Amino acid sequence: MRLKNVYDAVDELAPFALSKEYCDTYNFYDNSGILIECGEVKGVLCSLDLSLRAVEEARRAGANCIVTHHPAIYQPLSSLKEGSAVLACARAGIGVISAHLNLDSAPGGIDEELMLGLGGISGRSMHILTDGSYGKVFSVPEEPLAAFAERVKARFSTERVVVYGEGKVGKVASFCGAGMDESTVAFALAEGADTFVSSDGKHHLIAALVEQGVNVLLLTHYAAENYGFVRFAENLRSKLEVPVTVFTDERLL
Repeated sequence: MRLKNVYDAVDELAPFALSKEYCDTYNFYDNSGILIECGEVKGVLCSLDLSLRAVEEARRAGANCIVTHHPAIYQPLSSLKEGSAVLACARAGIGVISAHLNLDSAPGGIDEELMLGLGGISGRSMHILTDGSYGKVFSVPEEPLAAFAERVKARFSTERVVVYGEGKVGKVASFCGAGMDESTVAFALAEGADTFVSSDGKHHLIAALVEQGVNVLLLTHYAAENYGFVRFAENLRSKLEVPVTVFTDERLL
């Protein structure tokens, strides 16, 4: 199997055209696609990030292709230094494919899986693409914030959840990744959300939401995205004729 075959399988699940459309429409930057070439693919490892530990796991599993969510190369590289995961892959003949904004926004992608994991079924999207979307506001069965937080911890396999607020949860706004900014906060408030869920929140935005009586629940960036990434990896496995393994870095959950 060639690296292009893996690329095509990823593209079928999360079309790379979504990344270009997202960047063109909403003025974002991305670097998804084949980032490191290799020859014949003997096995694939899926890892949210390209790290030295992921490279080690790939070699242990006999995989010479790593599929990541976060781009292995984001900005242009000016040098490659010892200890670089990119250099380690190049030396080991391991190819890398990254699926970032396309996997965030694809149907069944990371942002949608975040909503499903939080208990939503369908909702109103903030950023709408031809065949995808990002940012959701949706209803969930009403429950106290503390109970909601405990359910989220169990579902996303993490204890690192920061919770602000004291009201009940019934209408949630969720944004995968570092999804808290002025525009997403404004969208959540305009849609009448009583709870905001994302990662990497800034203090002034948290304070603004709390001031408006909105609960805030912050997952780690890793936990919020790995949940959907693992499901993507399971779907990818069904499309490839080589072994596909999944690496989860428990340190970051």
